[in-house]
Amino acid sequence: MAVEQGRTETASSPDGVLAGLATRTENLSEQAYAYMLLVPAFTVLLLFAFWPLASAIRMSFFADVITGGQLGEFTGLTNYVQLLTNTNALAPAAFVDPSFQTPILEQALFMTILFAVLSVTGETLLGFLYAMLMKAEYRGRRLVRLLIILPWAIPIVIQGMIFFLLFRPGYGLLTEPLQQLGLFSSLPLNTTFDSFVIVTVADIWKTSAFMALLILAGLESVNQDLYEVADVMGASRWQRFRYITFPLVFPVLMVAMLFRTMGALRVYGIIESTTVGCSTVPSMTCLVTQFMFGSASLYGSAAAVSVLIAIVVGLFIMVYLGFIRRSNQSLGLA
Repeated sequence: MAVEQGRTETASSPDGVLAGLATRTENLSEQAYAYMLLVPAFTVLLLFAFWPLASAIRMSFFADVITGGQLGEFTGLTNYVQLLTNTNALAPAAFVDPSFQTPILEQALFMTILFAVLSVTGETLLGFLYAMLMKAEYRGRRLVRLLIILPWAIPIVIQGMIFFLLFRPGYGLLTEPLQQLGLFSSLPLNTTFDSFVIVTVADIWKTSAFMALLILAGLESVNQDLYEVADVMGASRWQRFRYITFPLVFPVLMVAMLFRTMGALRVYGIIESTTVGCSTVPSMTCLVTQFMFGSASLYGSAAAVSVLIAIVVGLFIMVYLGFIRRSNQSLGLA
């Protein structure tokens, strides 16, 4: 009786519980143990990523209802067909100049991809330069790092207000000089081309710091012995960058560009806070809001656009993963 009581007390103690878990873990295979550790992460991913996506896919198969409810009857792929053929009579009006004569989905898709390409390219180039400056040894490096990271810490609404005031017609600091140079019109925040440039520059200014931090992490991981060998062999700075720095940082660079591309393809906040709204710089996310919160709440069509955004993002992810896999194979990491 005393022995059984001792076993019970041992099993109920913290040390006994840990010992029991350790024994059970040893009985699991490495693969089963790895899957067990991934269960919490997959649970969170299922709840906050896959479930909303599955809900949006389901909603996209139902008809739009103006009054009396959120969804109508099941219509299959009708919402997608109407979007792709521009035959949705309840769709919002054209975003940009009607003289373009292009459907709203094509306008939004073109603007979104163009914004993503230009902004991510500018952020990558500027972020690489920032990372090199942050890594170099010189007096005042802490101040330079602070100035580089500061724009990223500014909330997007405040950032949008800064650029809004810079280009505000009448008293904007940059409105009249750029107008006199013939670069902008008198109403830059109401013109599609001018607003697109402003939004792109604002996004590059803010998120270049994010790219710089990720690239800096890649630069810090490069073995410094390689540079010493290159110096002994008489390599120039360009050769060191081309054959050592860039190939070794390339996988990290692709990951950073992947994150930024995913964010750029979902751009919305900077447009609303900087310009007069989605009517000047359309994007796919703007199209979702127009369907959802426009003159009529078209939940089915809005869900269909959301699914199309997910498809576009998925295609870009596949391309980036292909580049990352190839770079890892060339470095012997895969």
